[in-house]
Amino acid sequence: MTPLDKIRNFSIIAHIDHGKSTLADRLIQRTGGLTEREMSAQVLDNMDIEKERGITIKAQTVRLDWKGHVLNLMDTPGHVDFAYEVSRSLAACEGALLVVDAAQGVEAQTLANVYQSIEHDHEIVPVINKIDLPAAEPEKVRKEIEDVIGLDASNAILASAKSGIGIDEILDAIVERIPAPKGDASQPLKAMLVDSWYDPYLGVVILVRVMAGVLRKGAEIAFMAGGTKHLVDRVGCFRPKIEQLTELGPGEIGFITAQIKEVAQTAVGDTITDAKKPAAEALPGFKLVQPVVFCGLFPVDAADFDKLRESISRLRLNDASFTFEMESSAALGFGFRCGFLGLLHLEIIQERLTREYDLDLITTAPSVVYKIQLAHDRGEIELHNPADMPDPSKIASIEEPWIEAVIYCPDEYLGSILKLCQDRRGVQKNLTYVGGRAQVTYDLPLNEVVFDFYDRLKSISRGYASFDYHQIGYREGDLVKMSIMVNAEPVDALSMIVHRGTAESRGRGMCERLKDLIPRHLFKIPIQAAIGGKVIARETIAAMRKDVTAKCYGGDASRKKKLLEKQKEGKKRMREYGSVSIPQEAFIAALRMGDEN
Repeated sequence: MTPLDKIRNFSIIAHIDHGKSTLADRLIQRTGGLTEREMSAQVLDNMDIEKERGITIKAQTVRLDWKGHVLNLMDTPGHVDFAYEVSRSLAACEGALLVVDAAQGVEAQTLANVYQSIEHDHEIVPVINKIDLPAAEPEKVRKEIEDVIGLDASNAILASAKSGIGIDEILDAIVERIPAPKGDASQPLKAMLVDSWYDPYLGVVILVRVMAGVLRKGAEIAFMAGGTKHLVDRVGCFRPKIEQLTELGPGEIGFITAQIKEVAQTAVGDTITDAKKPAAEALPGFKLVQPVVFCGLFPVDAADFDKLRESISRLRLNDASFTFEMESSAALGFGFRCGFLGLLHLEIIQERLTREYDLDLITTAPSVVYKIQLAHDRGEIELHNPADMPDPSKIASIEEPWIEAVIYCPDEYLGSILKLCQDRRGVQKNLTYVGGRAQVTYDLPLNEVVFDFYDRLKSISRGYASFDYHQIGYREGDLVKMSIMVNAEPVDALSMIVHRGTAESRGRGMCERLKDLIPRHLFKIPIQAAIGGKVIARETIAAMRKDVTAKCYGGDASRKKKLLEKQKEGKKRMREYGSVSIPQEAFIAALRMGDEN
């Protein structure tokens, strides 16, 4: 057991692509965690997708030795979708390195995570990274940290993780500035479950931070929120290679395995205690993670349905925060309705299914969870799928989730960003300037953000705007279900819930797009967008027509008329009995473009 005064637990806070994983690599290398030969770039990011996109999806930990001290580094995700996991990882530490890019400056996610870190009463060590870049302005960034965040940056460390500048100074600062953890080994065991993942050989591996007591191999433990008991069969730490230990004492971070088969049993933030001598109360801050964004996943080839079911079940082994249930659609066949923590989470799951399990998928338009108050005091229901919306006469009111968004952008893009937020029913709360950049705070309906808000924001600001949000609860809205009908048949996969004010333009855009995507048939096809029984937009696909009068030359006009009348009758009959086949590509394109207008 390591003495408390020799332990330092810290995490690294940074915006996407500010050099967090590279800095972690350098710290591991400098403290001799891995030899030169064993090193690879972003050594803590296990998934290809993490390395390619430069993002961290799962929290990782590594134990480093430096000048007689044990340093536990928590590499946390930076994205807002994983905000709860980040909060638990931060709760397991006493301090944080705040990494800011010397060329980019403070950005939205840096702020969000730094405030979370301050809430946990952390000692924060500012690090200005990438000082060897030609565009680096360390003094300007130093001032920005002081102005925007309000942290004293006079002793900020100048570093370059790529070239290895300032690494020793960072390690010394961790030992000197970050406080040692507190905890009593004689108390009943209390450990926080920071994260968990599935290993095909070991079962579920659980990342823990011991707050009090001692976690020993062979002990029987209980999960206080989960209500289950397990026998610990392995205790250890990552350096970053696995090292087996006999026990973890107070203040230490490591991992345990206990023959658990499903990640779903190990909720992030749960308290682990001794089954025979349990702690009096659980650690504060635990909550069950609720999916925020829902969409349907359908295989392009219906024969792949069983493969999709198996793949989703296997993915869920490793990621308990996404949910799925079976659904069927007249247009797309059998598939699953899945719930995600946010749009990035949706994108990651979809990409992993496509890559790791070789599946071609159609994703329906993402929707959020609406709360519907039923008329005549029939109670409240939650609506995940627009197709399940009750009859409007039975609805008293509909509430939708809202978020508070903070957007940072250079001054010249401010006008178009304000217009974008205005178009998406945003309510401006605040607008301030920080060192030549604007910081805008908006309340926005989540429904308007899940489509392509982030992509639009990036394209109108040429990638310079950064965006961070958190949910602020539900508000009532004038929302309606818009159905798309092709040849008078409703297409359930294309129905969506929209605000009454934007329904017409949204419907017109969808009809125009489908007109281009659906191939022409031998009869006229009307495409309509409707709210209830009222059609709000319509396009017509013209019929393909054979020239039946080609064989008539000269003679009486009534001969031509007779042939045309005959053709007209045939078309009419065909329209009554003919069915429109919408190709899969048209669905994919219509859903992918989602909301362009």
